[in-house]
Amino acid sequence: MADVNLKITEVTGKSWEINLLPKSVYTIGRAKDNDIILNDQRVSRHHAHIRSDEITFTLVDGYFVGGQLHRSVNKMFINGAPFLEKVLIKGDKIMIGGSLLEFEVSETQEKAPETTLVIPDKVNFEDQPLGQTQMLISANEIIGKHSKISMESNFASPEEIKELRRKAQILELLYEMSKTIGTVFDLKGIFEKATDLIFRGTPAERVVALLADETVDGKILDYSLQPIAVRARDEHLEALTEKLTISRTITQKVMREKIAILSQDARSDAQFQGSESIVLQGVRSTICAPLITESNVHGVMYADRLDPFATFSQEDLELISAVAAQTAVTVETVKAHKRLAREEVARANYSRFMPEYVVKQLLDNPDSFRLGGINQTITVLFADIRGFTTLSEHEKPEKVVRLLNRYFTAMSEIIFAFGGTLDKYIGDGLMAIFGAPTASADDPKNALQSAVAMQKRLLILNNELREEGFPDVKIGIGLHTGEATIGYIGSEKRSEYTAIGDTVNLASRLEANAKGGQILISDTTAKLCENLFQMIEQKSLTVKNRLQPVSLFEVKWI
Repeated sequence: MADVNLKITEVTGKSWEINLLPKSVYTIGRAKDNDIILNDQRVSRHHAHIRSDEITFTLVDGYFVGGQLHRSVNKMFINGAPFLEKVLIKGDKIMIGGSLLEFEVSETQEKAPETTLVIPDKVNFEDQPLGQTQMLISANEIIGKHSKISMESNFASPEEIKELRRKAQILELLYEMSKTIGTVFDLKGIFEKATDLIFRGTPAERVVALLADETVDGKILDYSLQPIAVRARDEHLEALTEKLTISRTITQKVMREKIAILSQDARSDAQFQGSESIVLQGVRSTICAPLITESNVHGVMYADRLDPFATFSQEDLELISAVAAQTAVTVETVKAHKRLAREEVARANYSRFMPEYVVKQLLDNPDSFRLGGINQTITVLFADIRGFTTLSEHEKPEKVVRLLNRYFTAMSEIIFAFGGTLDKYIGDGLMAIFGAPTASADDPKNALQSAVAMQKRLLILNNELREEGFPDVKIGIGLHTGEATIGYIGSEKRSEYTAIGDTVNLASRLEANAKGGQILISDTTAKLCENLFQMIEQKSLTVKNRLQPVSLFEVKWI
């Protein structure tokens, strides 16, 4: 399975990535309503877009308004050459204004969570009972700890000078870390920087950064940790690092109690007696500090020393805890940035098919995206252009596409205005559902009002199209209300939100029997929409798999 990403480096130096999904559209520009926003005055408000099918990703200069493609002013360059349109291949470098966009494709067996870059066979965990508490410090006190230096004297004691130097070292390292925050949006890069700072500021011989797994909605799984950065001080320790085992007893205590632990001479420490990870590796001193913010513990930073005659100090504990706390803030920022990026892409994609309030509900409740369905009462609307095949045969393909885009845009806006969900486009036809994902008592009425509005809007649209040399367009519409299975149907790799069942099939049959300009509804829908519009009963319709003919009505909308 191919993992397709677009790495963006803005003119400011800010770098981030977006995962590109098949059968999607991503708009690029300076305006805030784009999927990919570039903070660059040389970039047009709506500069370009990427469209994809199941396999290819095509970059197109410009954007569509009313079915018309408007090119950008400042153009775009791919691998140094100007292009208006190009199917992207691995390694393509795109320049838009002063921003660089790199198209990356990698083959993966399984896509790992975005917040976790697993390093296989690097870290193992073992579980042993935990005894009494060793030396520890609250992570929330590290940065805010008050200095003991007297302000009443112009002279500092040797102890005070030592503390000042230690504080200065911590501040210097944290300042360097803060510079990384503004330029790196890659978790692996951030943790590599953090481990490097720990090596420079402490005698740690091995450092491991472990990030907690989380659910789709962002809930931290406290005891499920994955390594994101594993480093040793020198080549001699690399072999031991490959077989590194970490005590889950320590990591769980750190995360649960939100403390940093310093274990001096761990092999003889009563609280960790029997802990194989410490005993077998000959570790004399360990530090484990939480990646903590005000809202969450995102994981731990684990450091150790293997020299049997060397230990960590209280100062080392404070420095590692401070680096861990600063790193945690960065982790939270990166997670929030990626979450917002995913939501913006999802919002852009789903907004094409659903009203804004429905999109918000789906984003607020990620569980609603899971495969599966429920049975509920809905009203299904089918609409189809009459005589479209003949029209297609006599017009140029690009002209037909412009016509369809104009038509679908107008019809979709009406469906959304009445609270409907656009299920799908079917050639020159469309299917909409009213009553899912959210239902109300007015769904049948909303569906019928939407159908009438569509027919009336088509009269206006025909006047516009006639001036552009298009023939008049007529549509037949069918509606039926009943129970259907609603939900995400398909596979884990690809699914769509849709409705299936006899209700859908009957609505489709009604549409197939409707002439151009007609709205045909079932007796069920008619009873739920009494006195809304004049209705004329039609000859009953015989439908396959139904014992009784279906009573139907024509809605008079003029």
